[in-house]
Amino acid sequence: MGEPLMSIALDPILLNDYLDLLRNLVREPAVTGAEDSFFRVLMRELGELDLELTYYQGLLVAQGKDPQSLMLSAHIDRNGLVCTGPNEFQYSAFLAANRSEQTGDSVSEQMLGMIQDRFGGQRVQAHFPYAGTYLGQGTITRSYVCPYRNNLIFEIEGLGFLQPGTPVSFLDRLNVQNGCVSAQLDNVVSVAMLVFLFRHGFQGTALFTAQEEAGRSWRYAHAWFLREQIRTQRLLVLDTSPYPTREAAEAQHLVLRRKDATAAFAPEITAELGERCAALGLTSTYKDAYVDALNETRVKKLSLGRTELGRLIAASNGEISGTTLQIPTTGYHTASETAALDSIRAALLLLMSYVEGGPAEP
Repeated sequence: MGEPLMSIALDPILLNDYLDLLRNLVREPAVTGAEDSFFRVLMRELGELDLELTYYQGLLVAQGKDPQSLMLSAHIDRNGLVCTGPNEFQYSAFLAANRSEQTGDSVSEQMLGMIQDRFGGQRVQAHFPYAGTYLGQGTITRSYVCPYRNNLIFEIEGLGFLQPGTPVSFLDRLNVQNGCVSAQLDNVVSVAMLVFLFRHGFQGTALFTAQEEAGRSWRYAHAWFLREQIRTQRLLVLDTSPYPTREAAEAQHLVLRRKDATAAFAPEITAELGERCAALGLTSTYKDAYVDALNETRVKKLSLGRTELGRLIAASNGEISGTTLQIPTTGYHTASETAALDSIRAALLLLMSYVEGGPAEP
């Protein structure tokens, strides 16, 4: 690893406000396929602001006074479990009902075997699917990939009374230490940034989508663009980006992309993000270039991943396009996914540069 990255300066009050918001949102369950209760939490948070809120199936749209200025998007769902039979629990994103949306080359699918041993001892909590009402807690005693169902199967002590269809979330709390934040960050870390932006004057549009981990979120977003007859090349999708080590994750503040496995992204706003990063003193790299470089030395190639944005671009024949902004993390798809505070600061600084009166330099 080269020289340490420059520490990113951001008003400590702004950072603390963001972390307080993130801390509260992390505690709220948002299991893939059972996001309704989290949508209502978001509407309470955003309802205090002068915004137009519209709630659709699988989608919450928040708009300020200049909705066309910039469109942002983040998926709200987090990986969890679903009770599928007597004391049987499966990974929510890979239930049989979701398989039609998955083609085997997403990052999540390729990492299924790698993450199967990460959940032993993890505390979980069950809740009613729509209301989010707490039903009880348990502890994961074993997790493994079933070769016949091609899904993660969990054995849980303490939740044998649950009925099929009940969502079970990881008991999640935000941990801030050693210059990092840890929790199930994908993708509540981005959701909190969108709420934070609106609180600080953002007047554009934000799309909060459901079921991204099951490959469905793009459908909800696409339906909205079709309904409103909106075409744009300036959709900015926020997410996390997994890296194998802290050294690799902290080699840059932020991660950009020129493409995924489905489509090339809009070059103009992709270049614009890179230029803004440079102007603000933020380091950025392109994940597609990183994966391409790794694949030159690998027999089994890594996938570029199929993102919400790539699917939108393909489905709309390029009439809806944009780019992504991602926070590099380790511990992907666990309750201890970790990101550097400097990456959080960098993302906030970059996004605030799109708000009138936002910071112009680090």
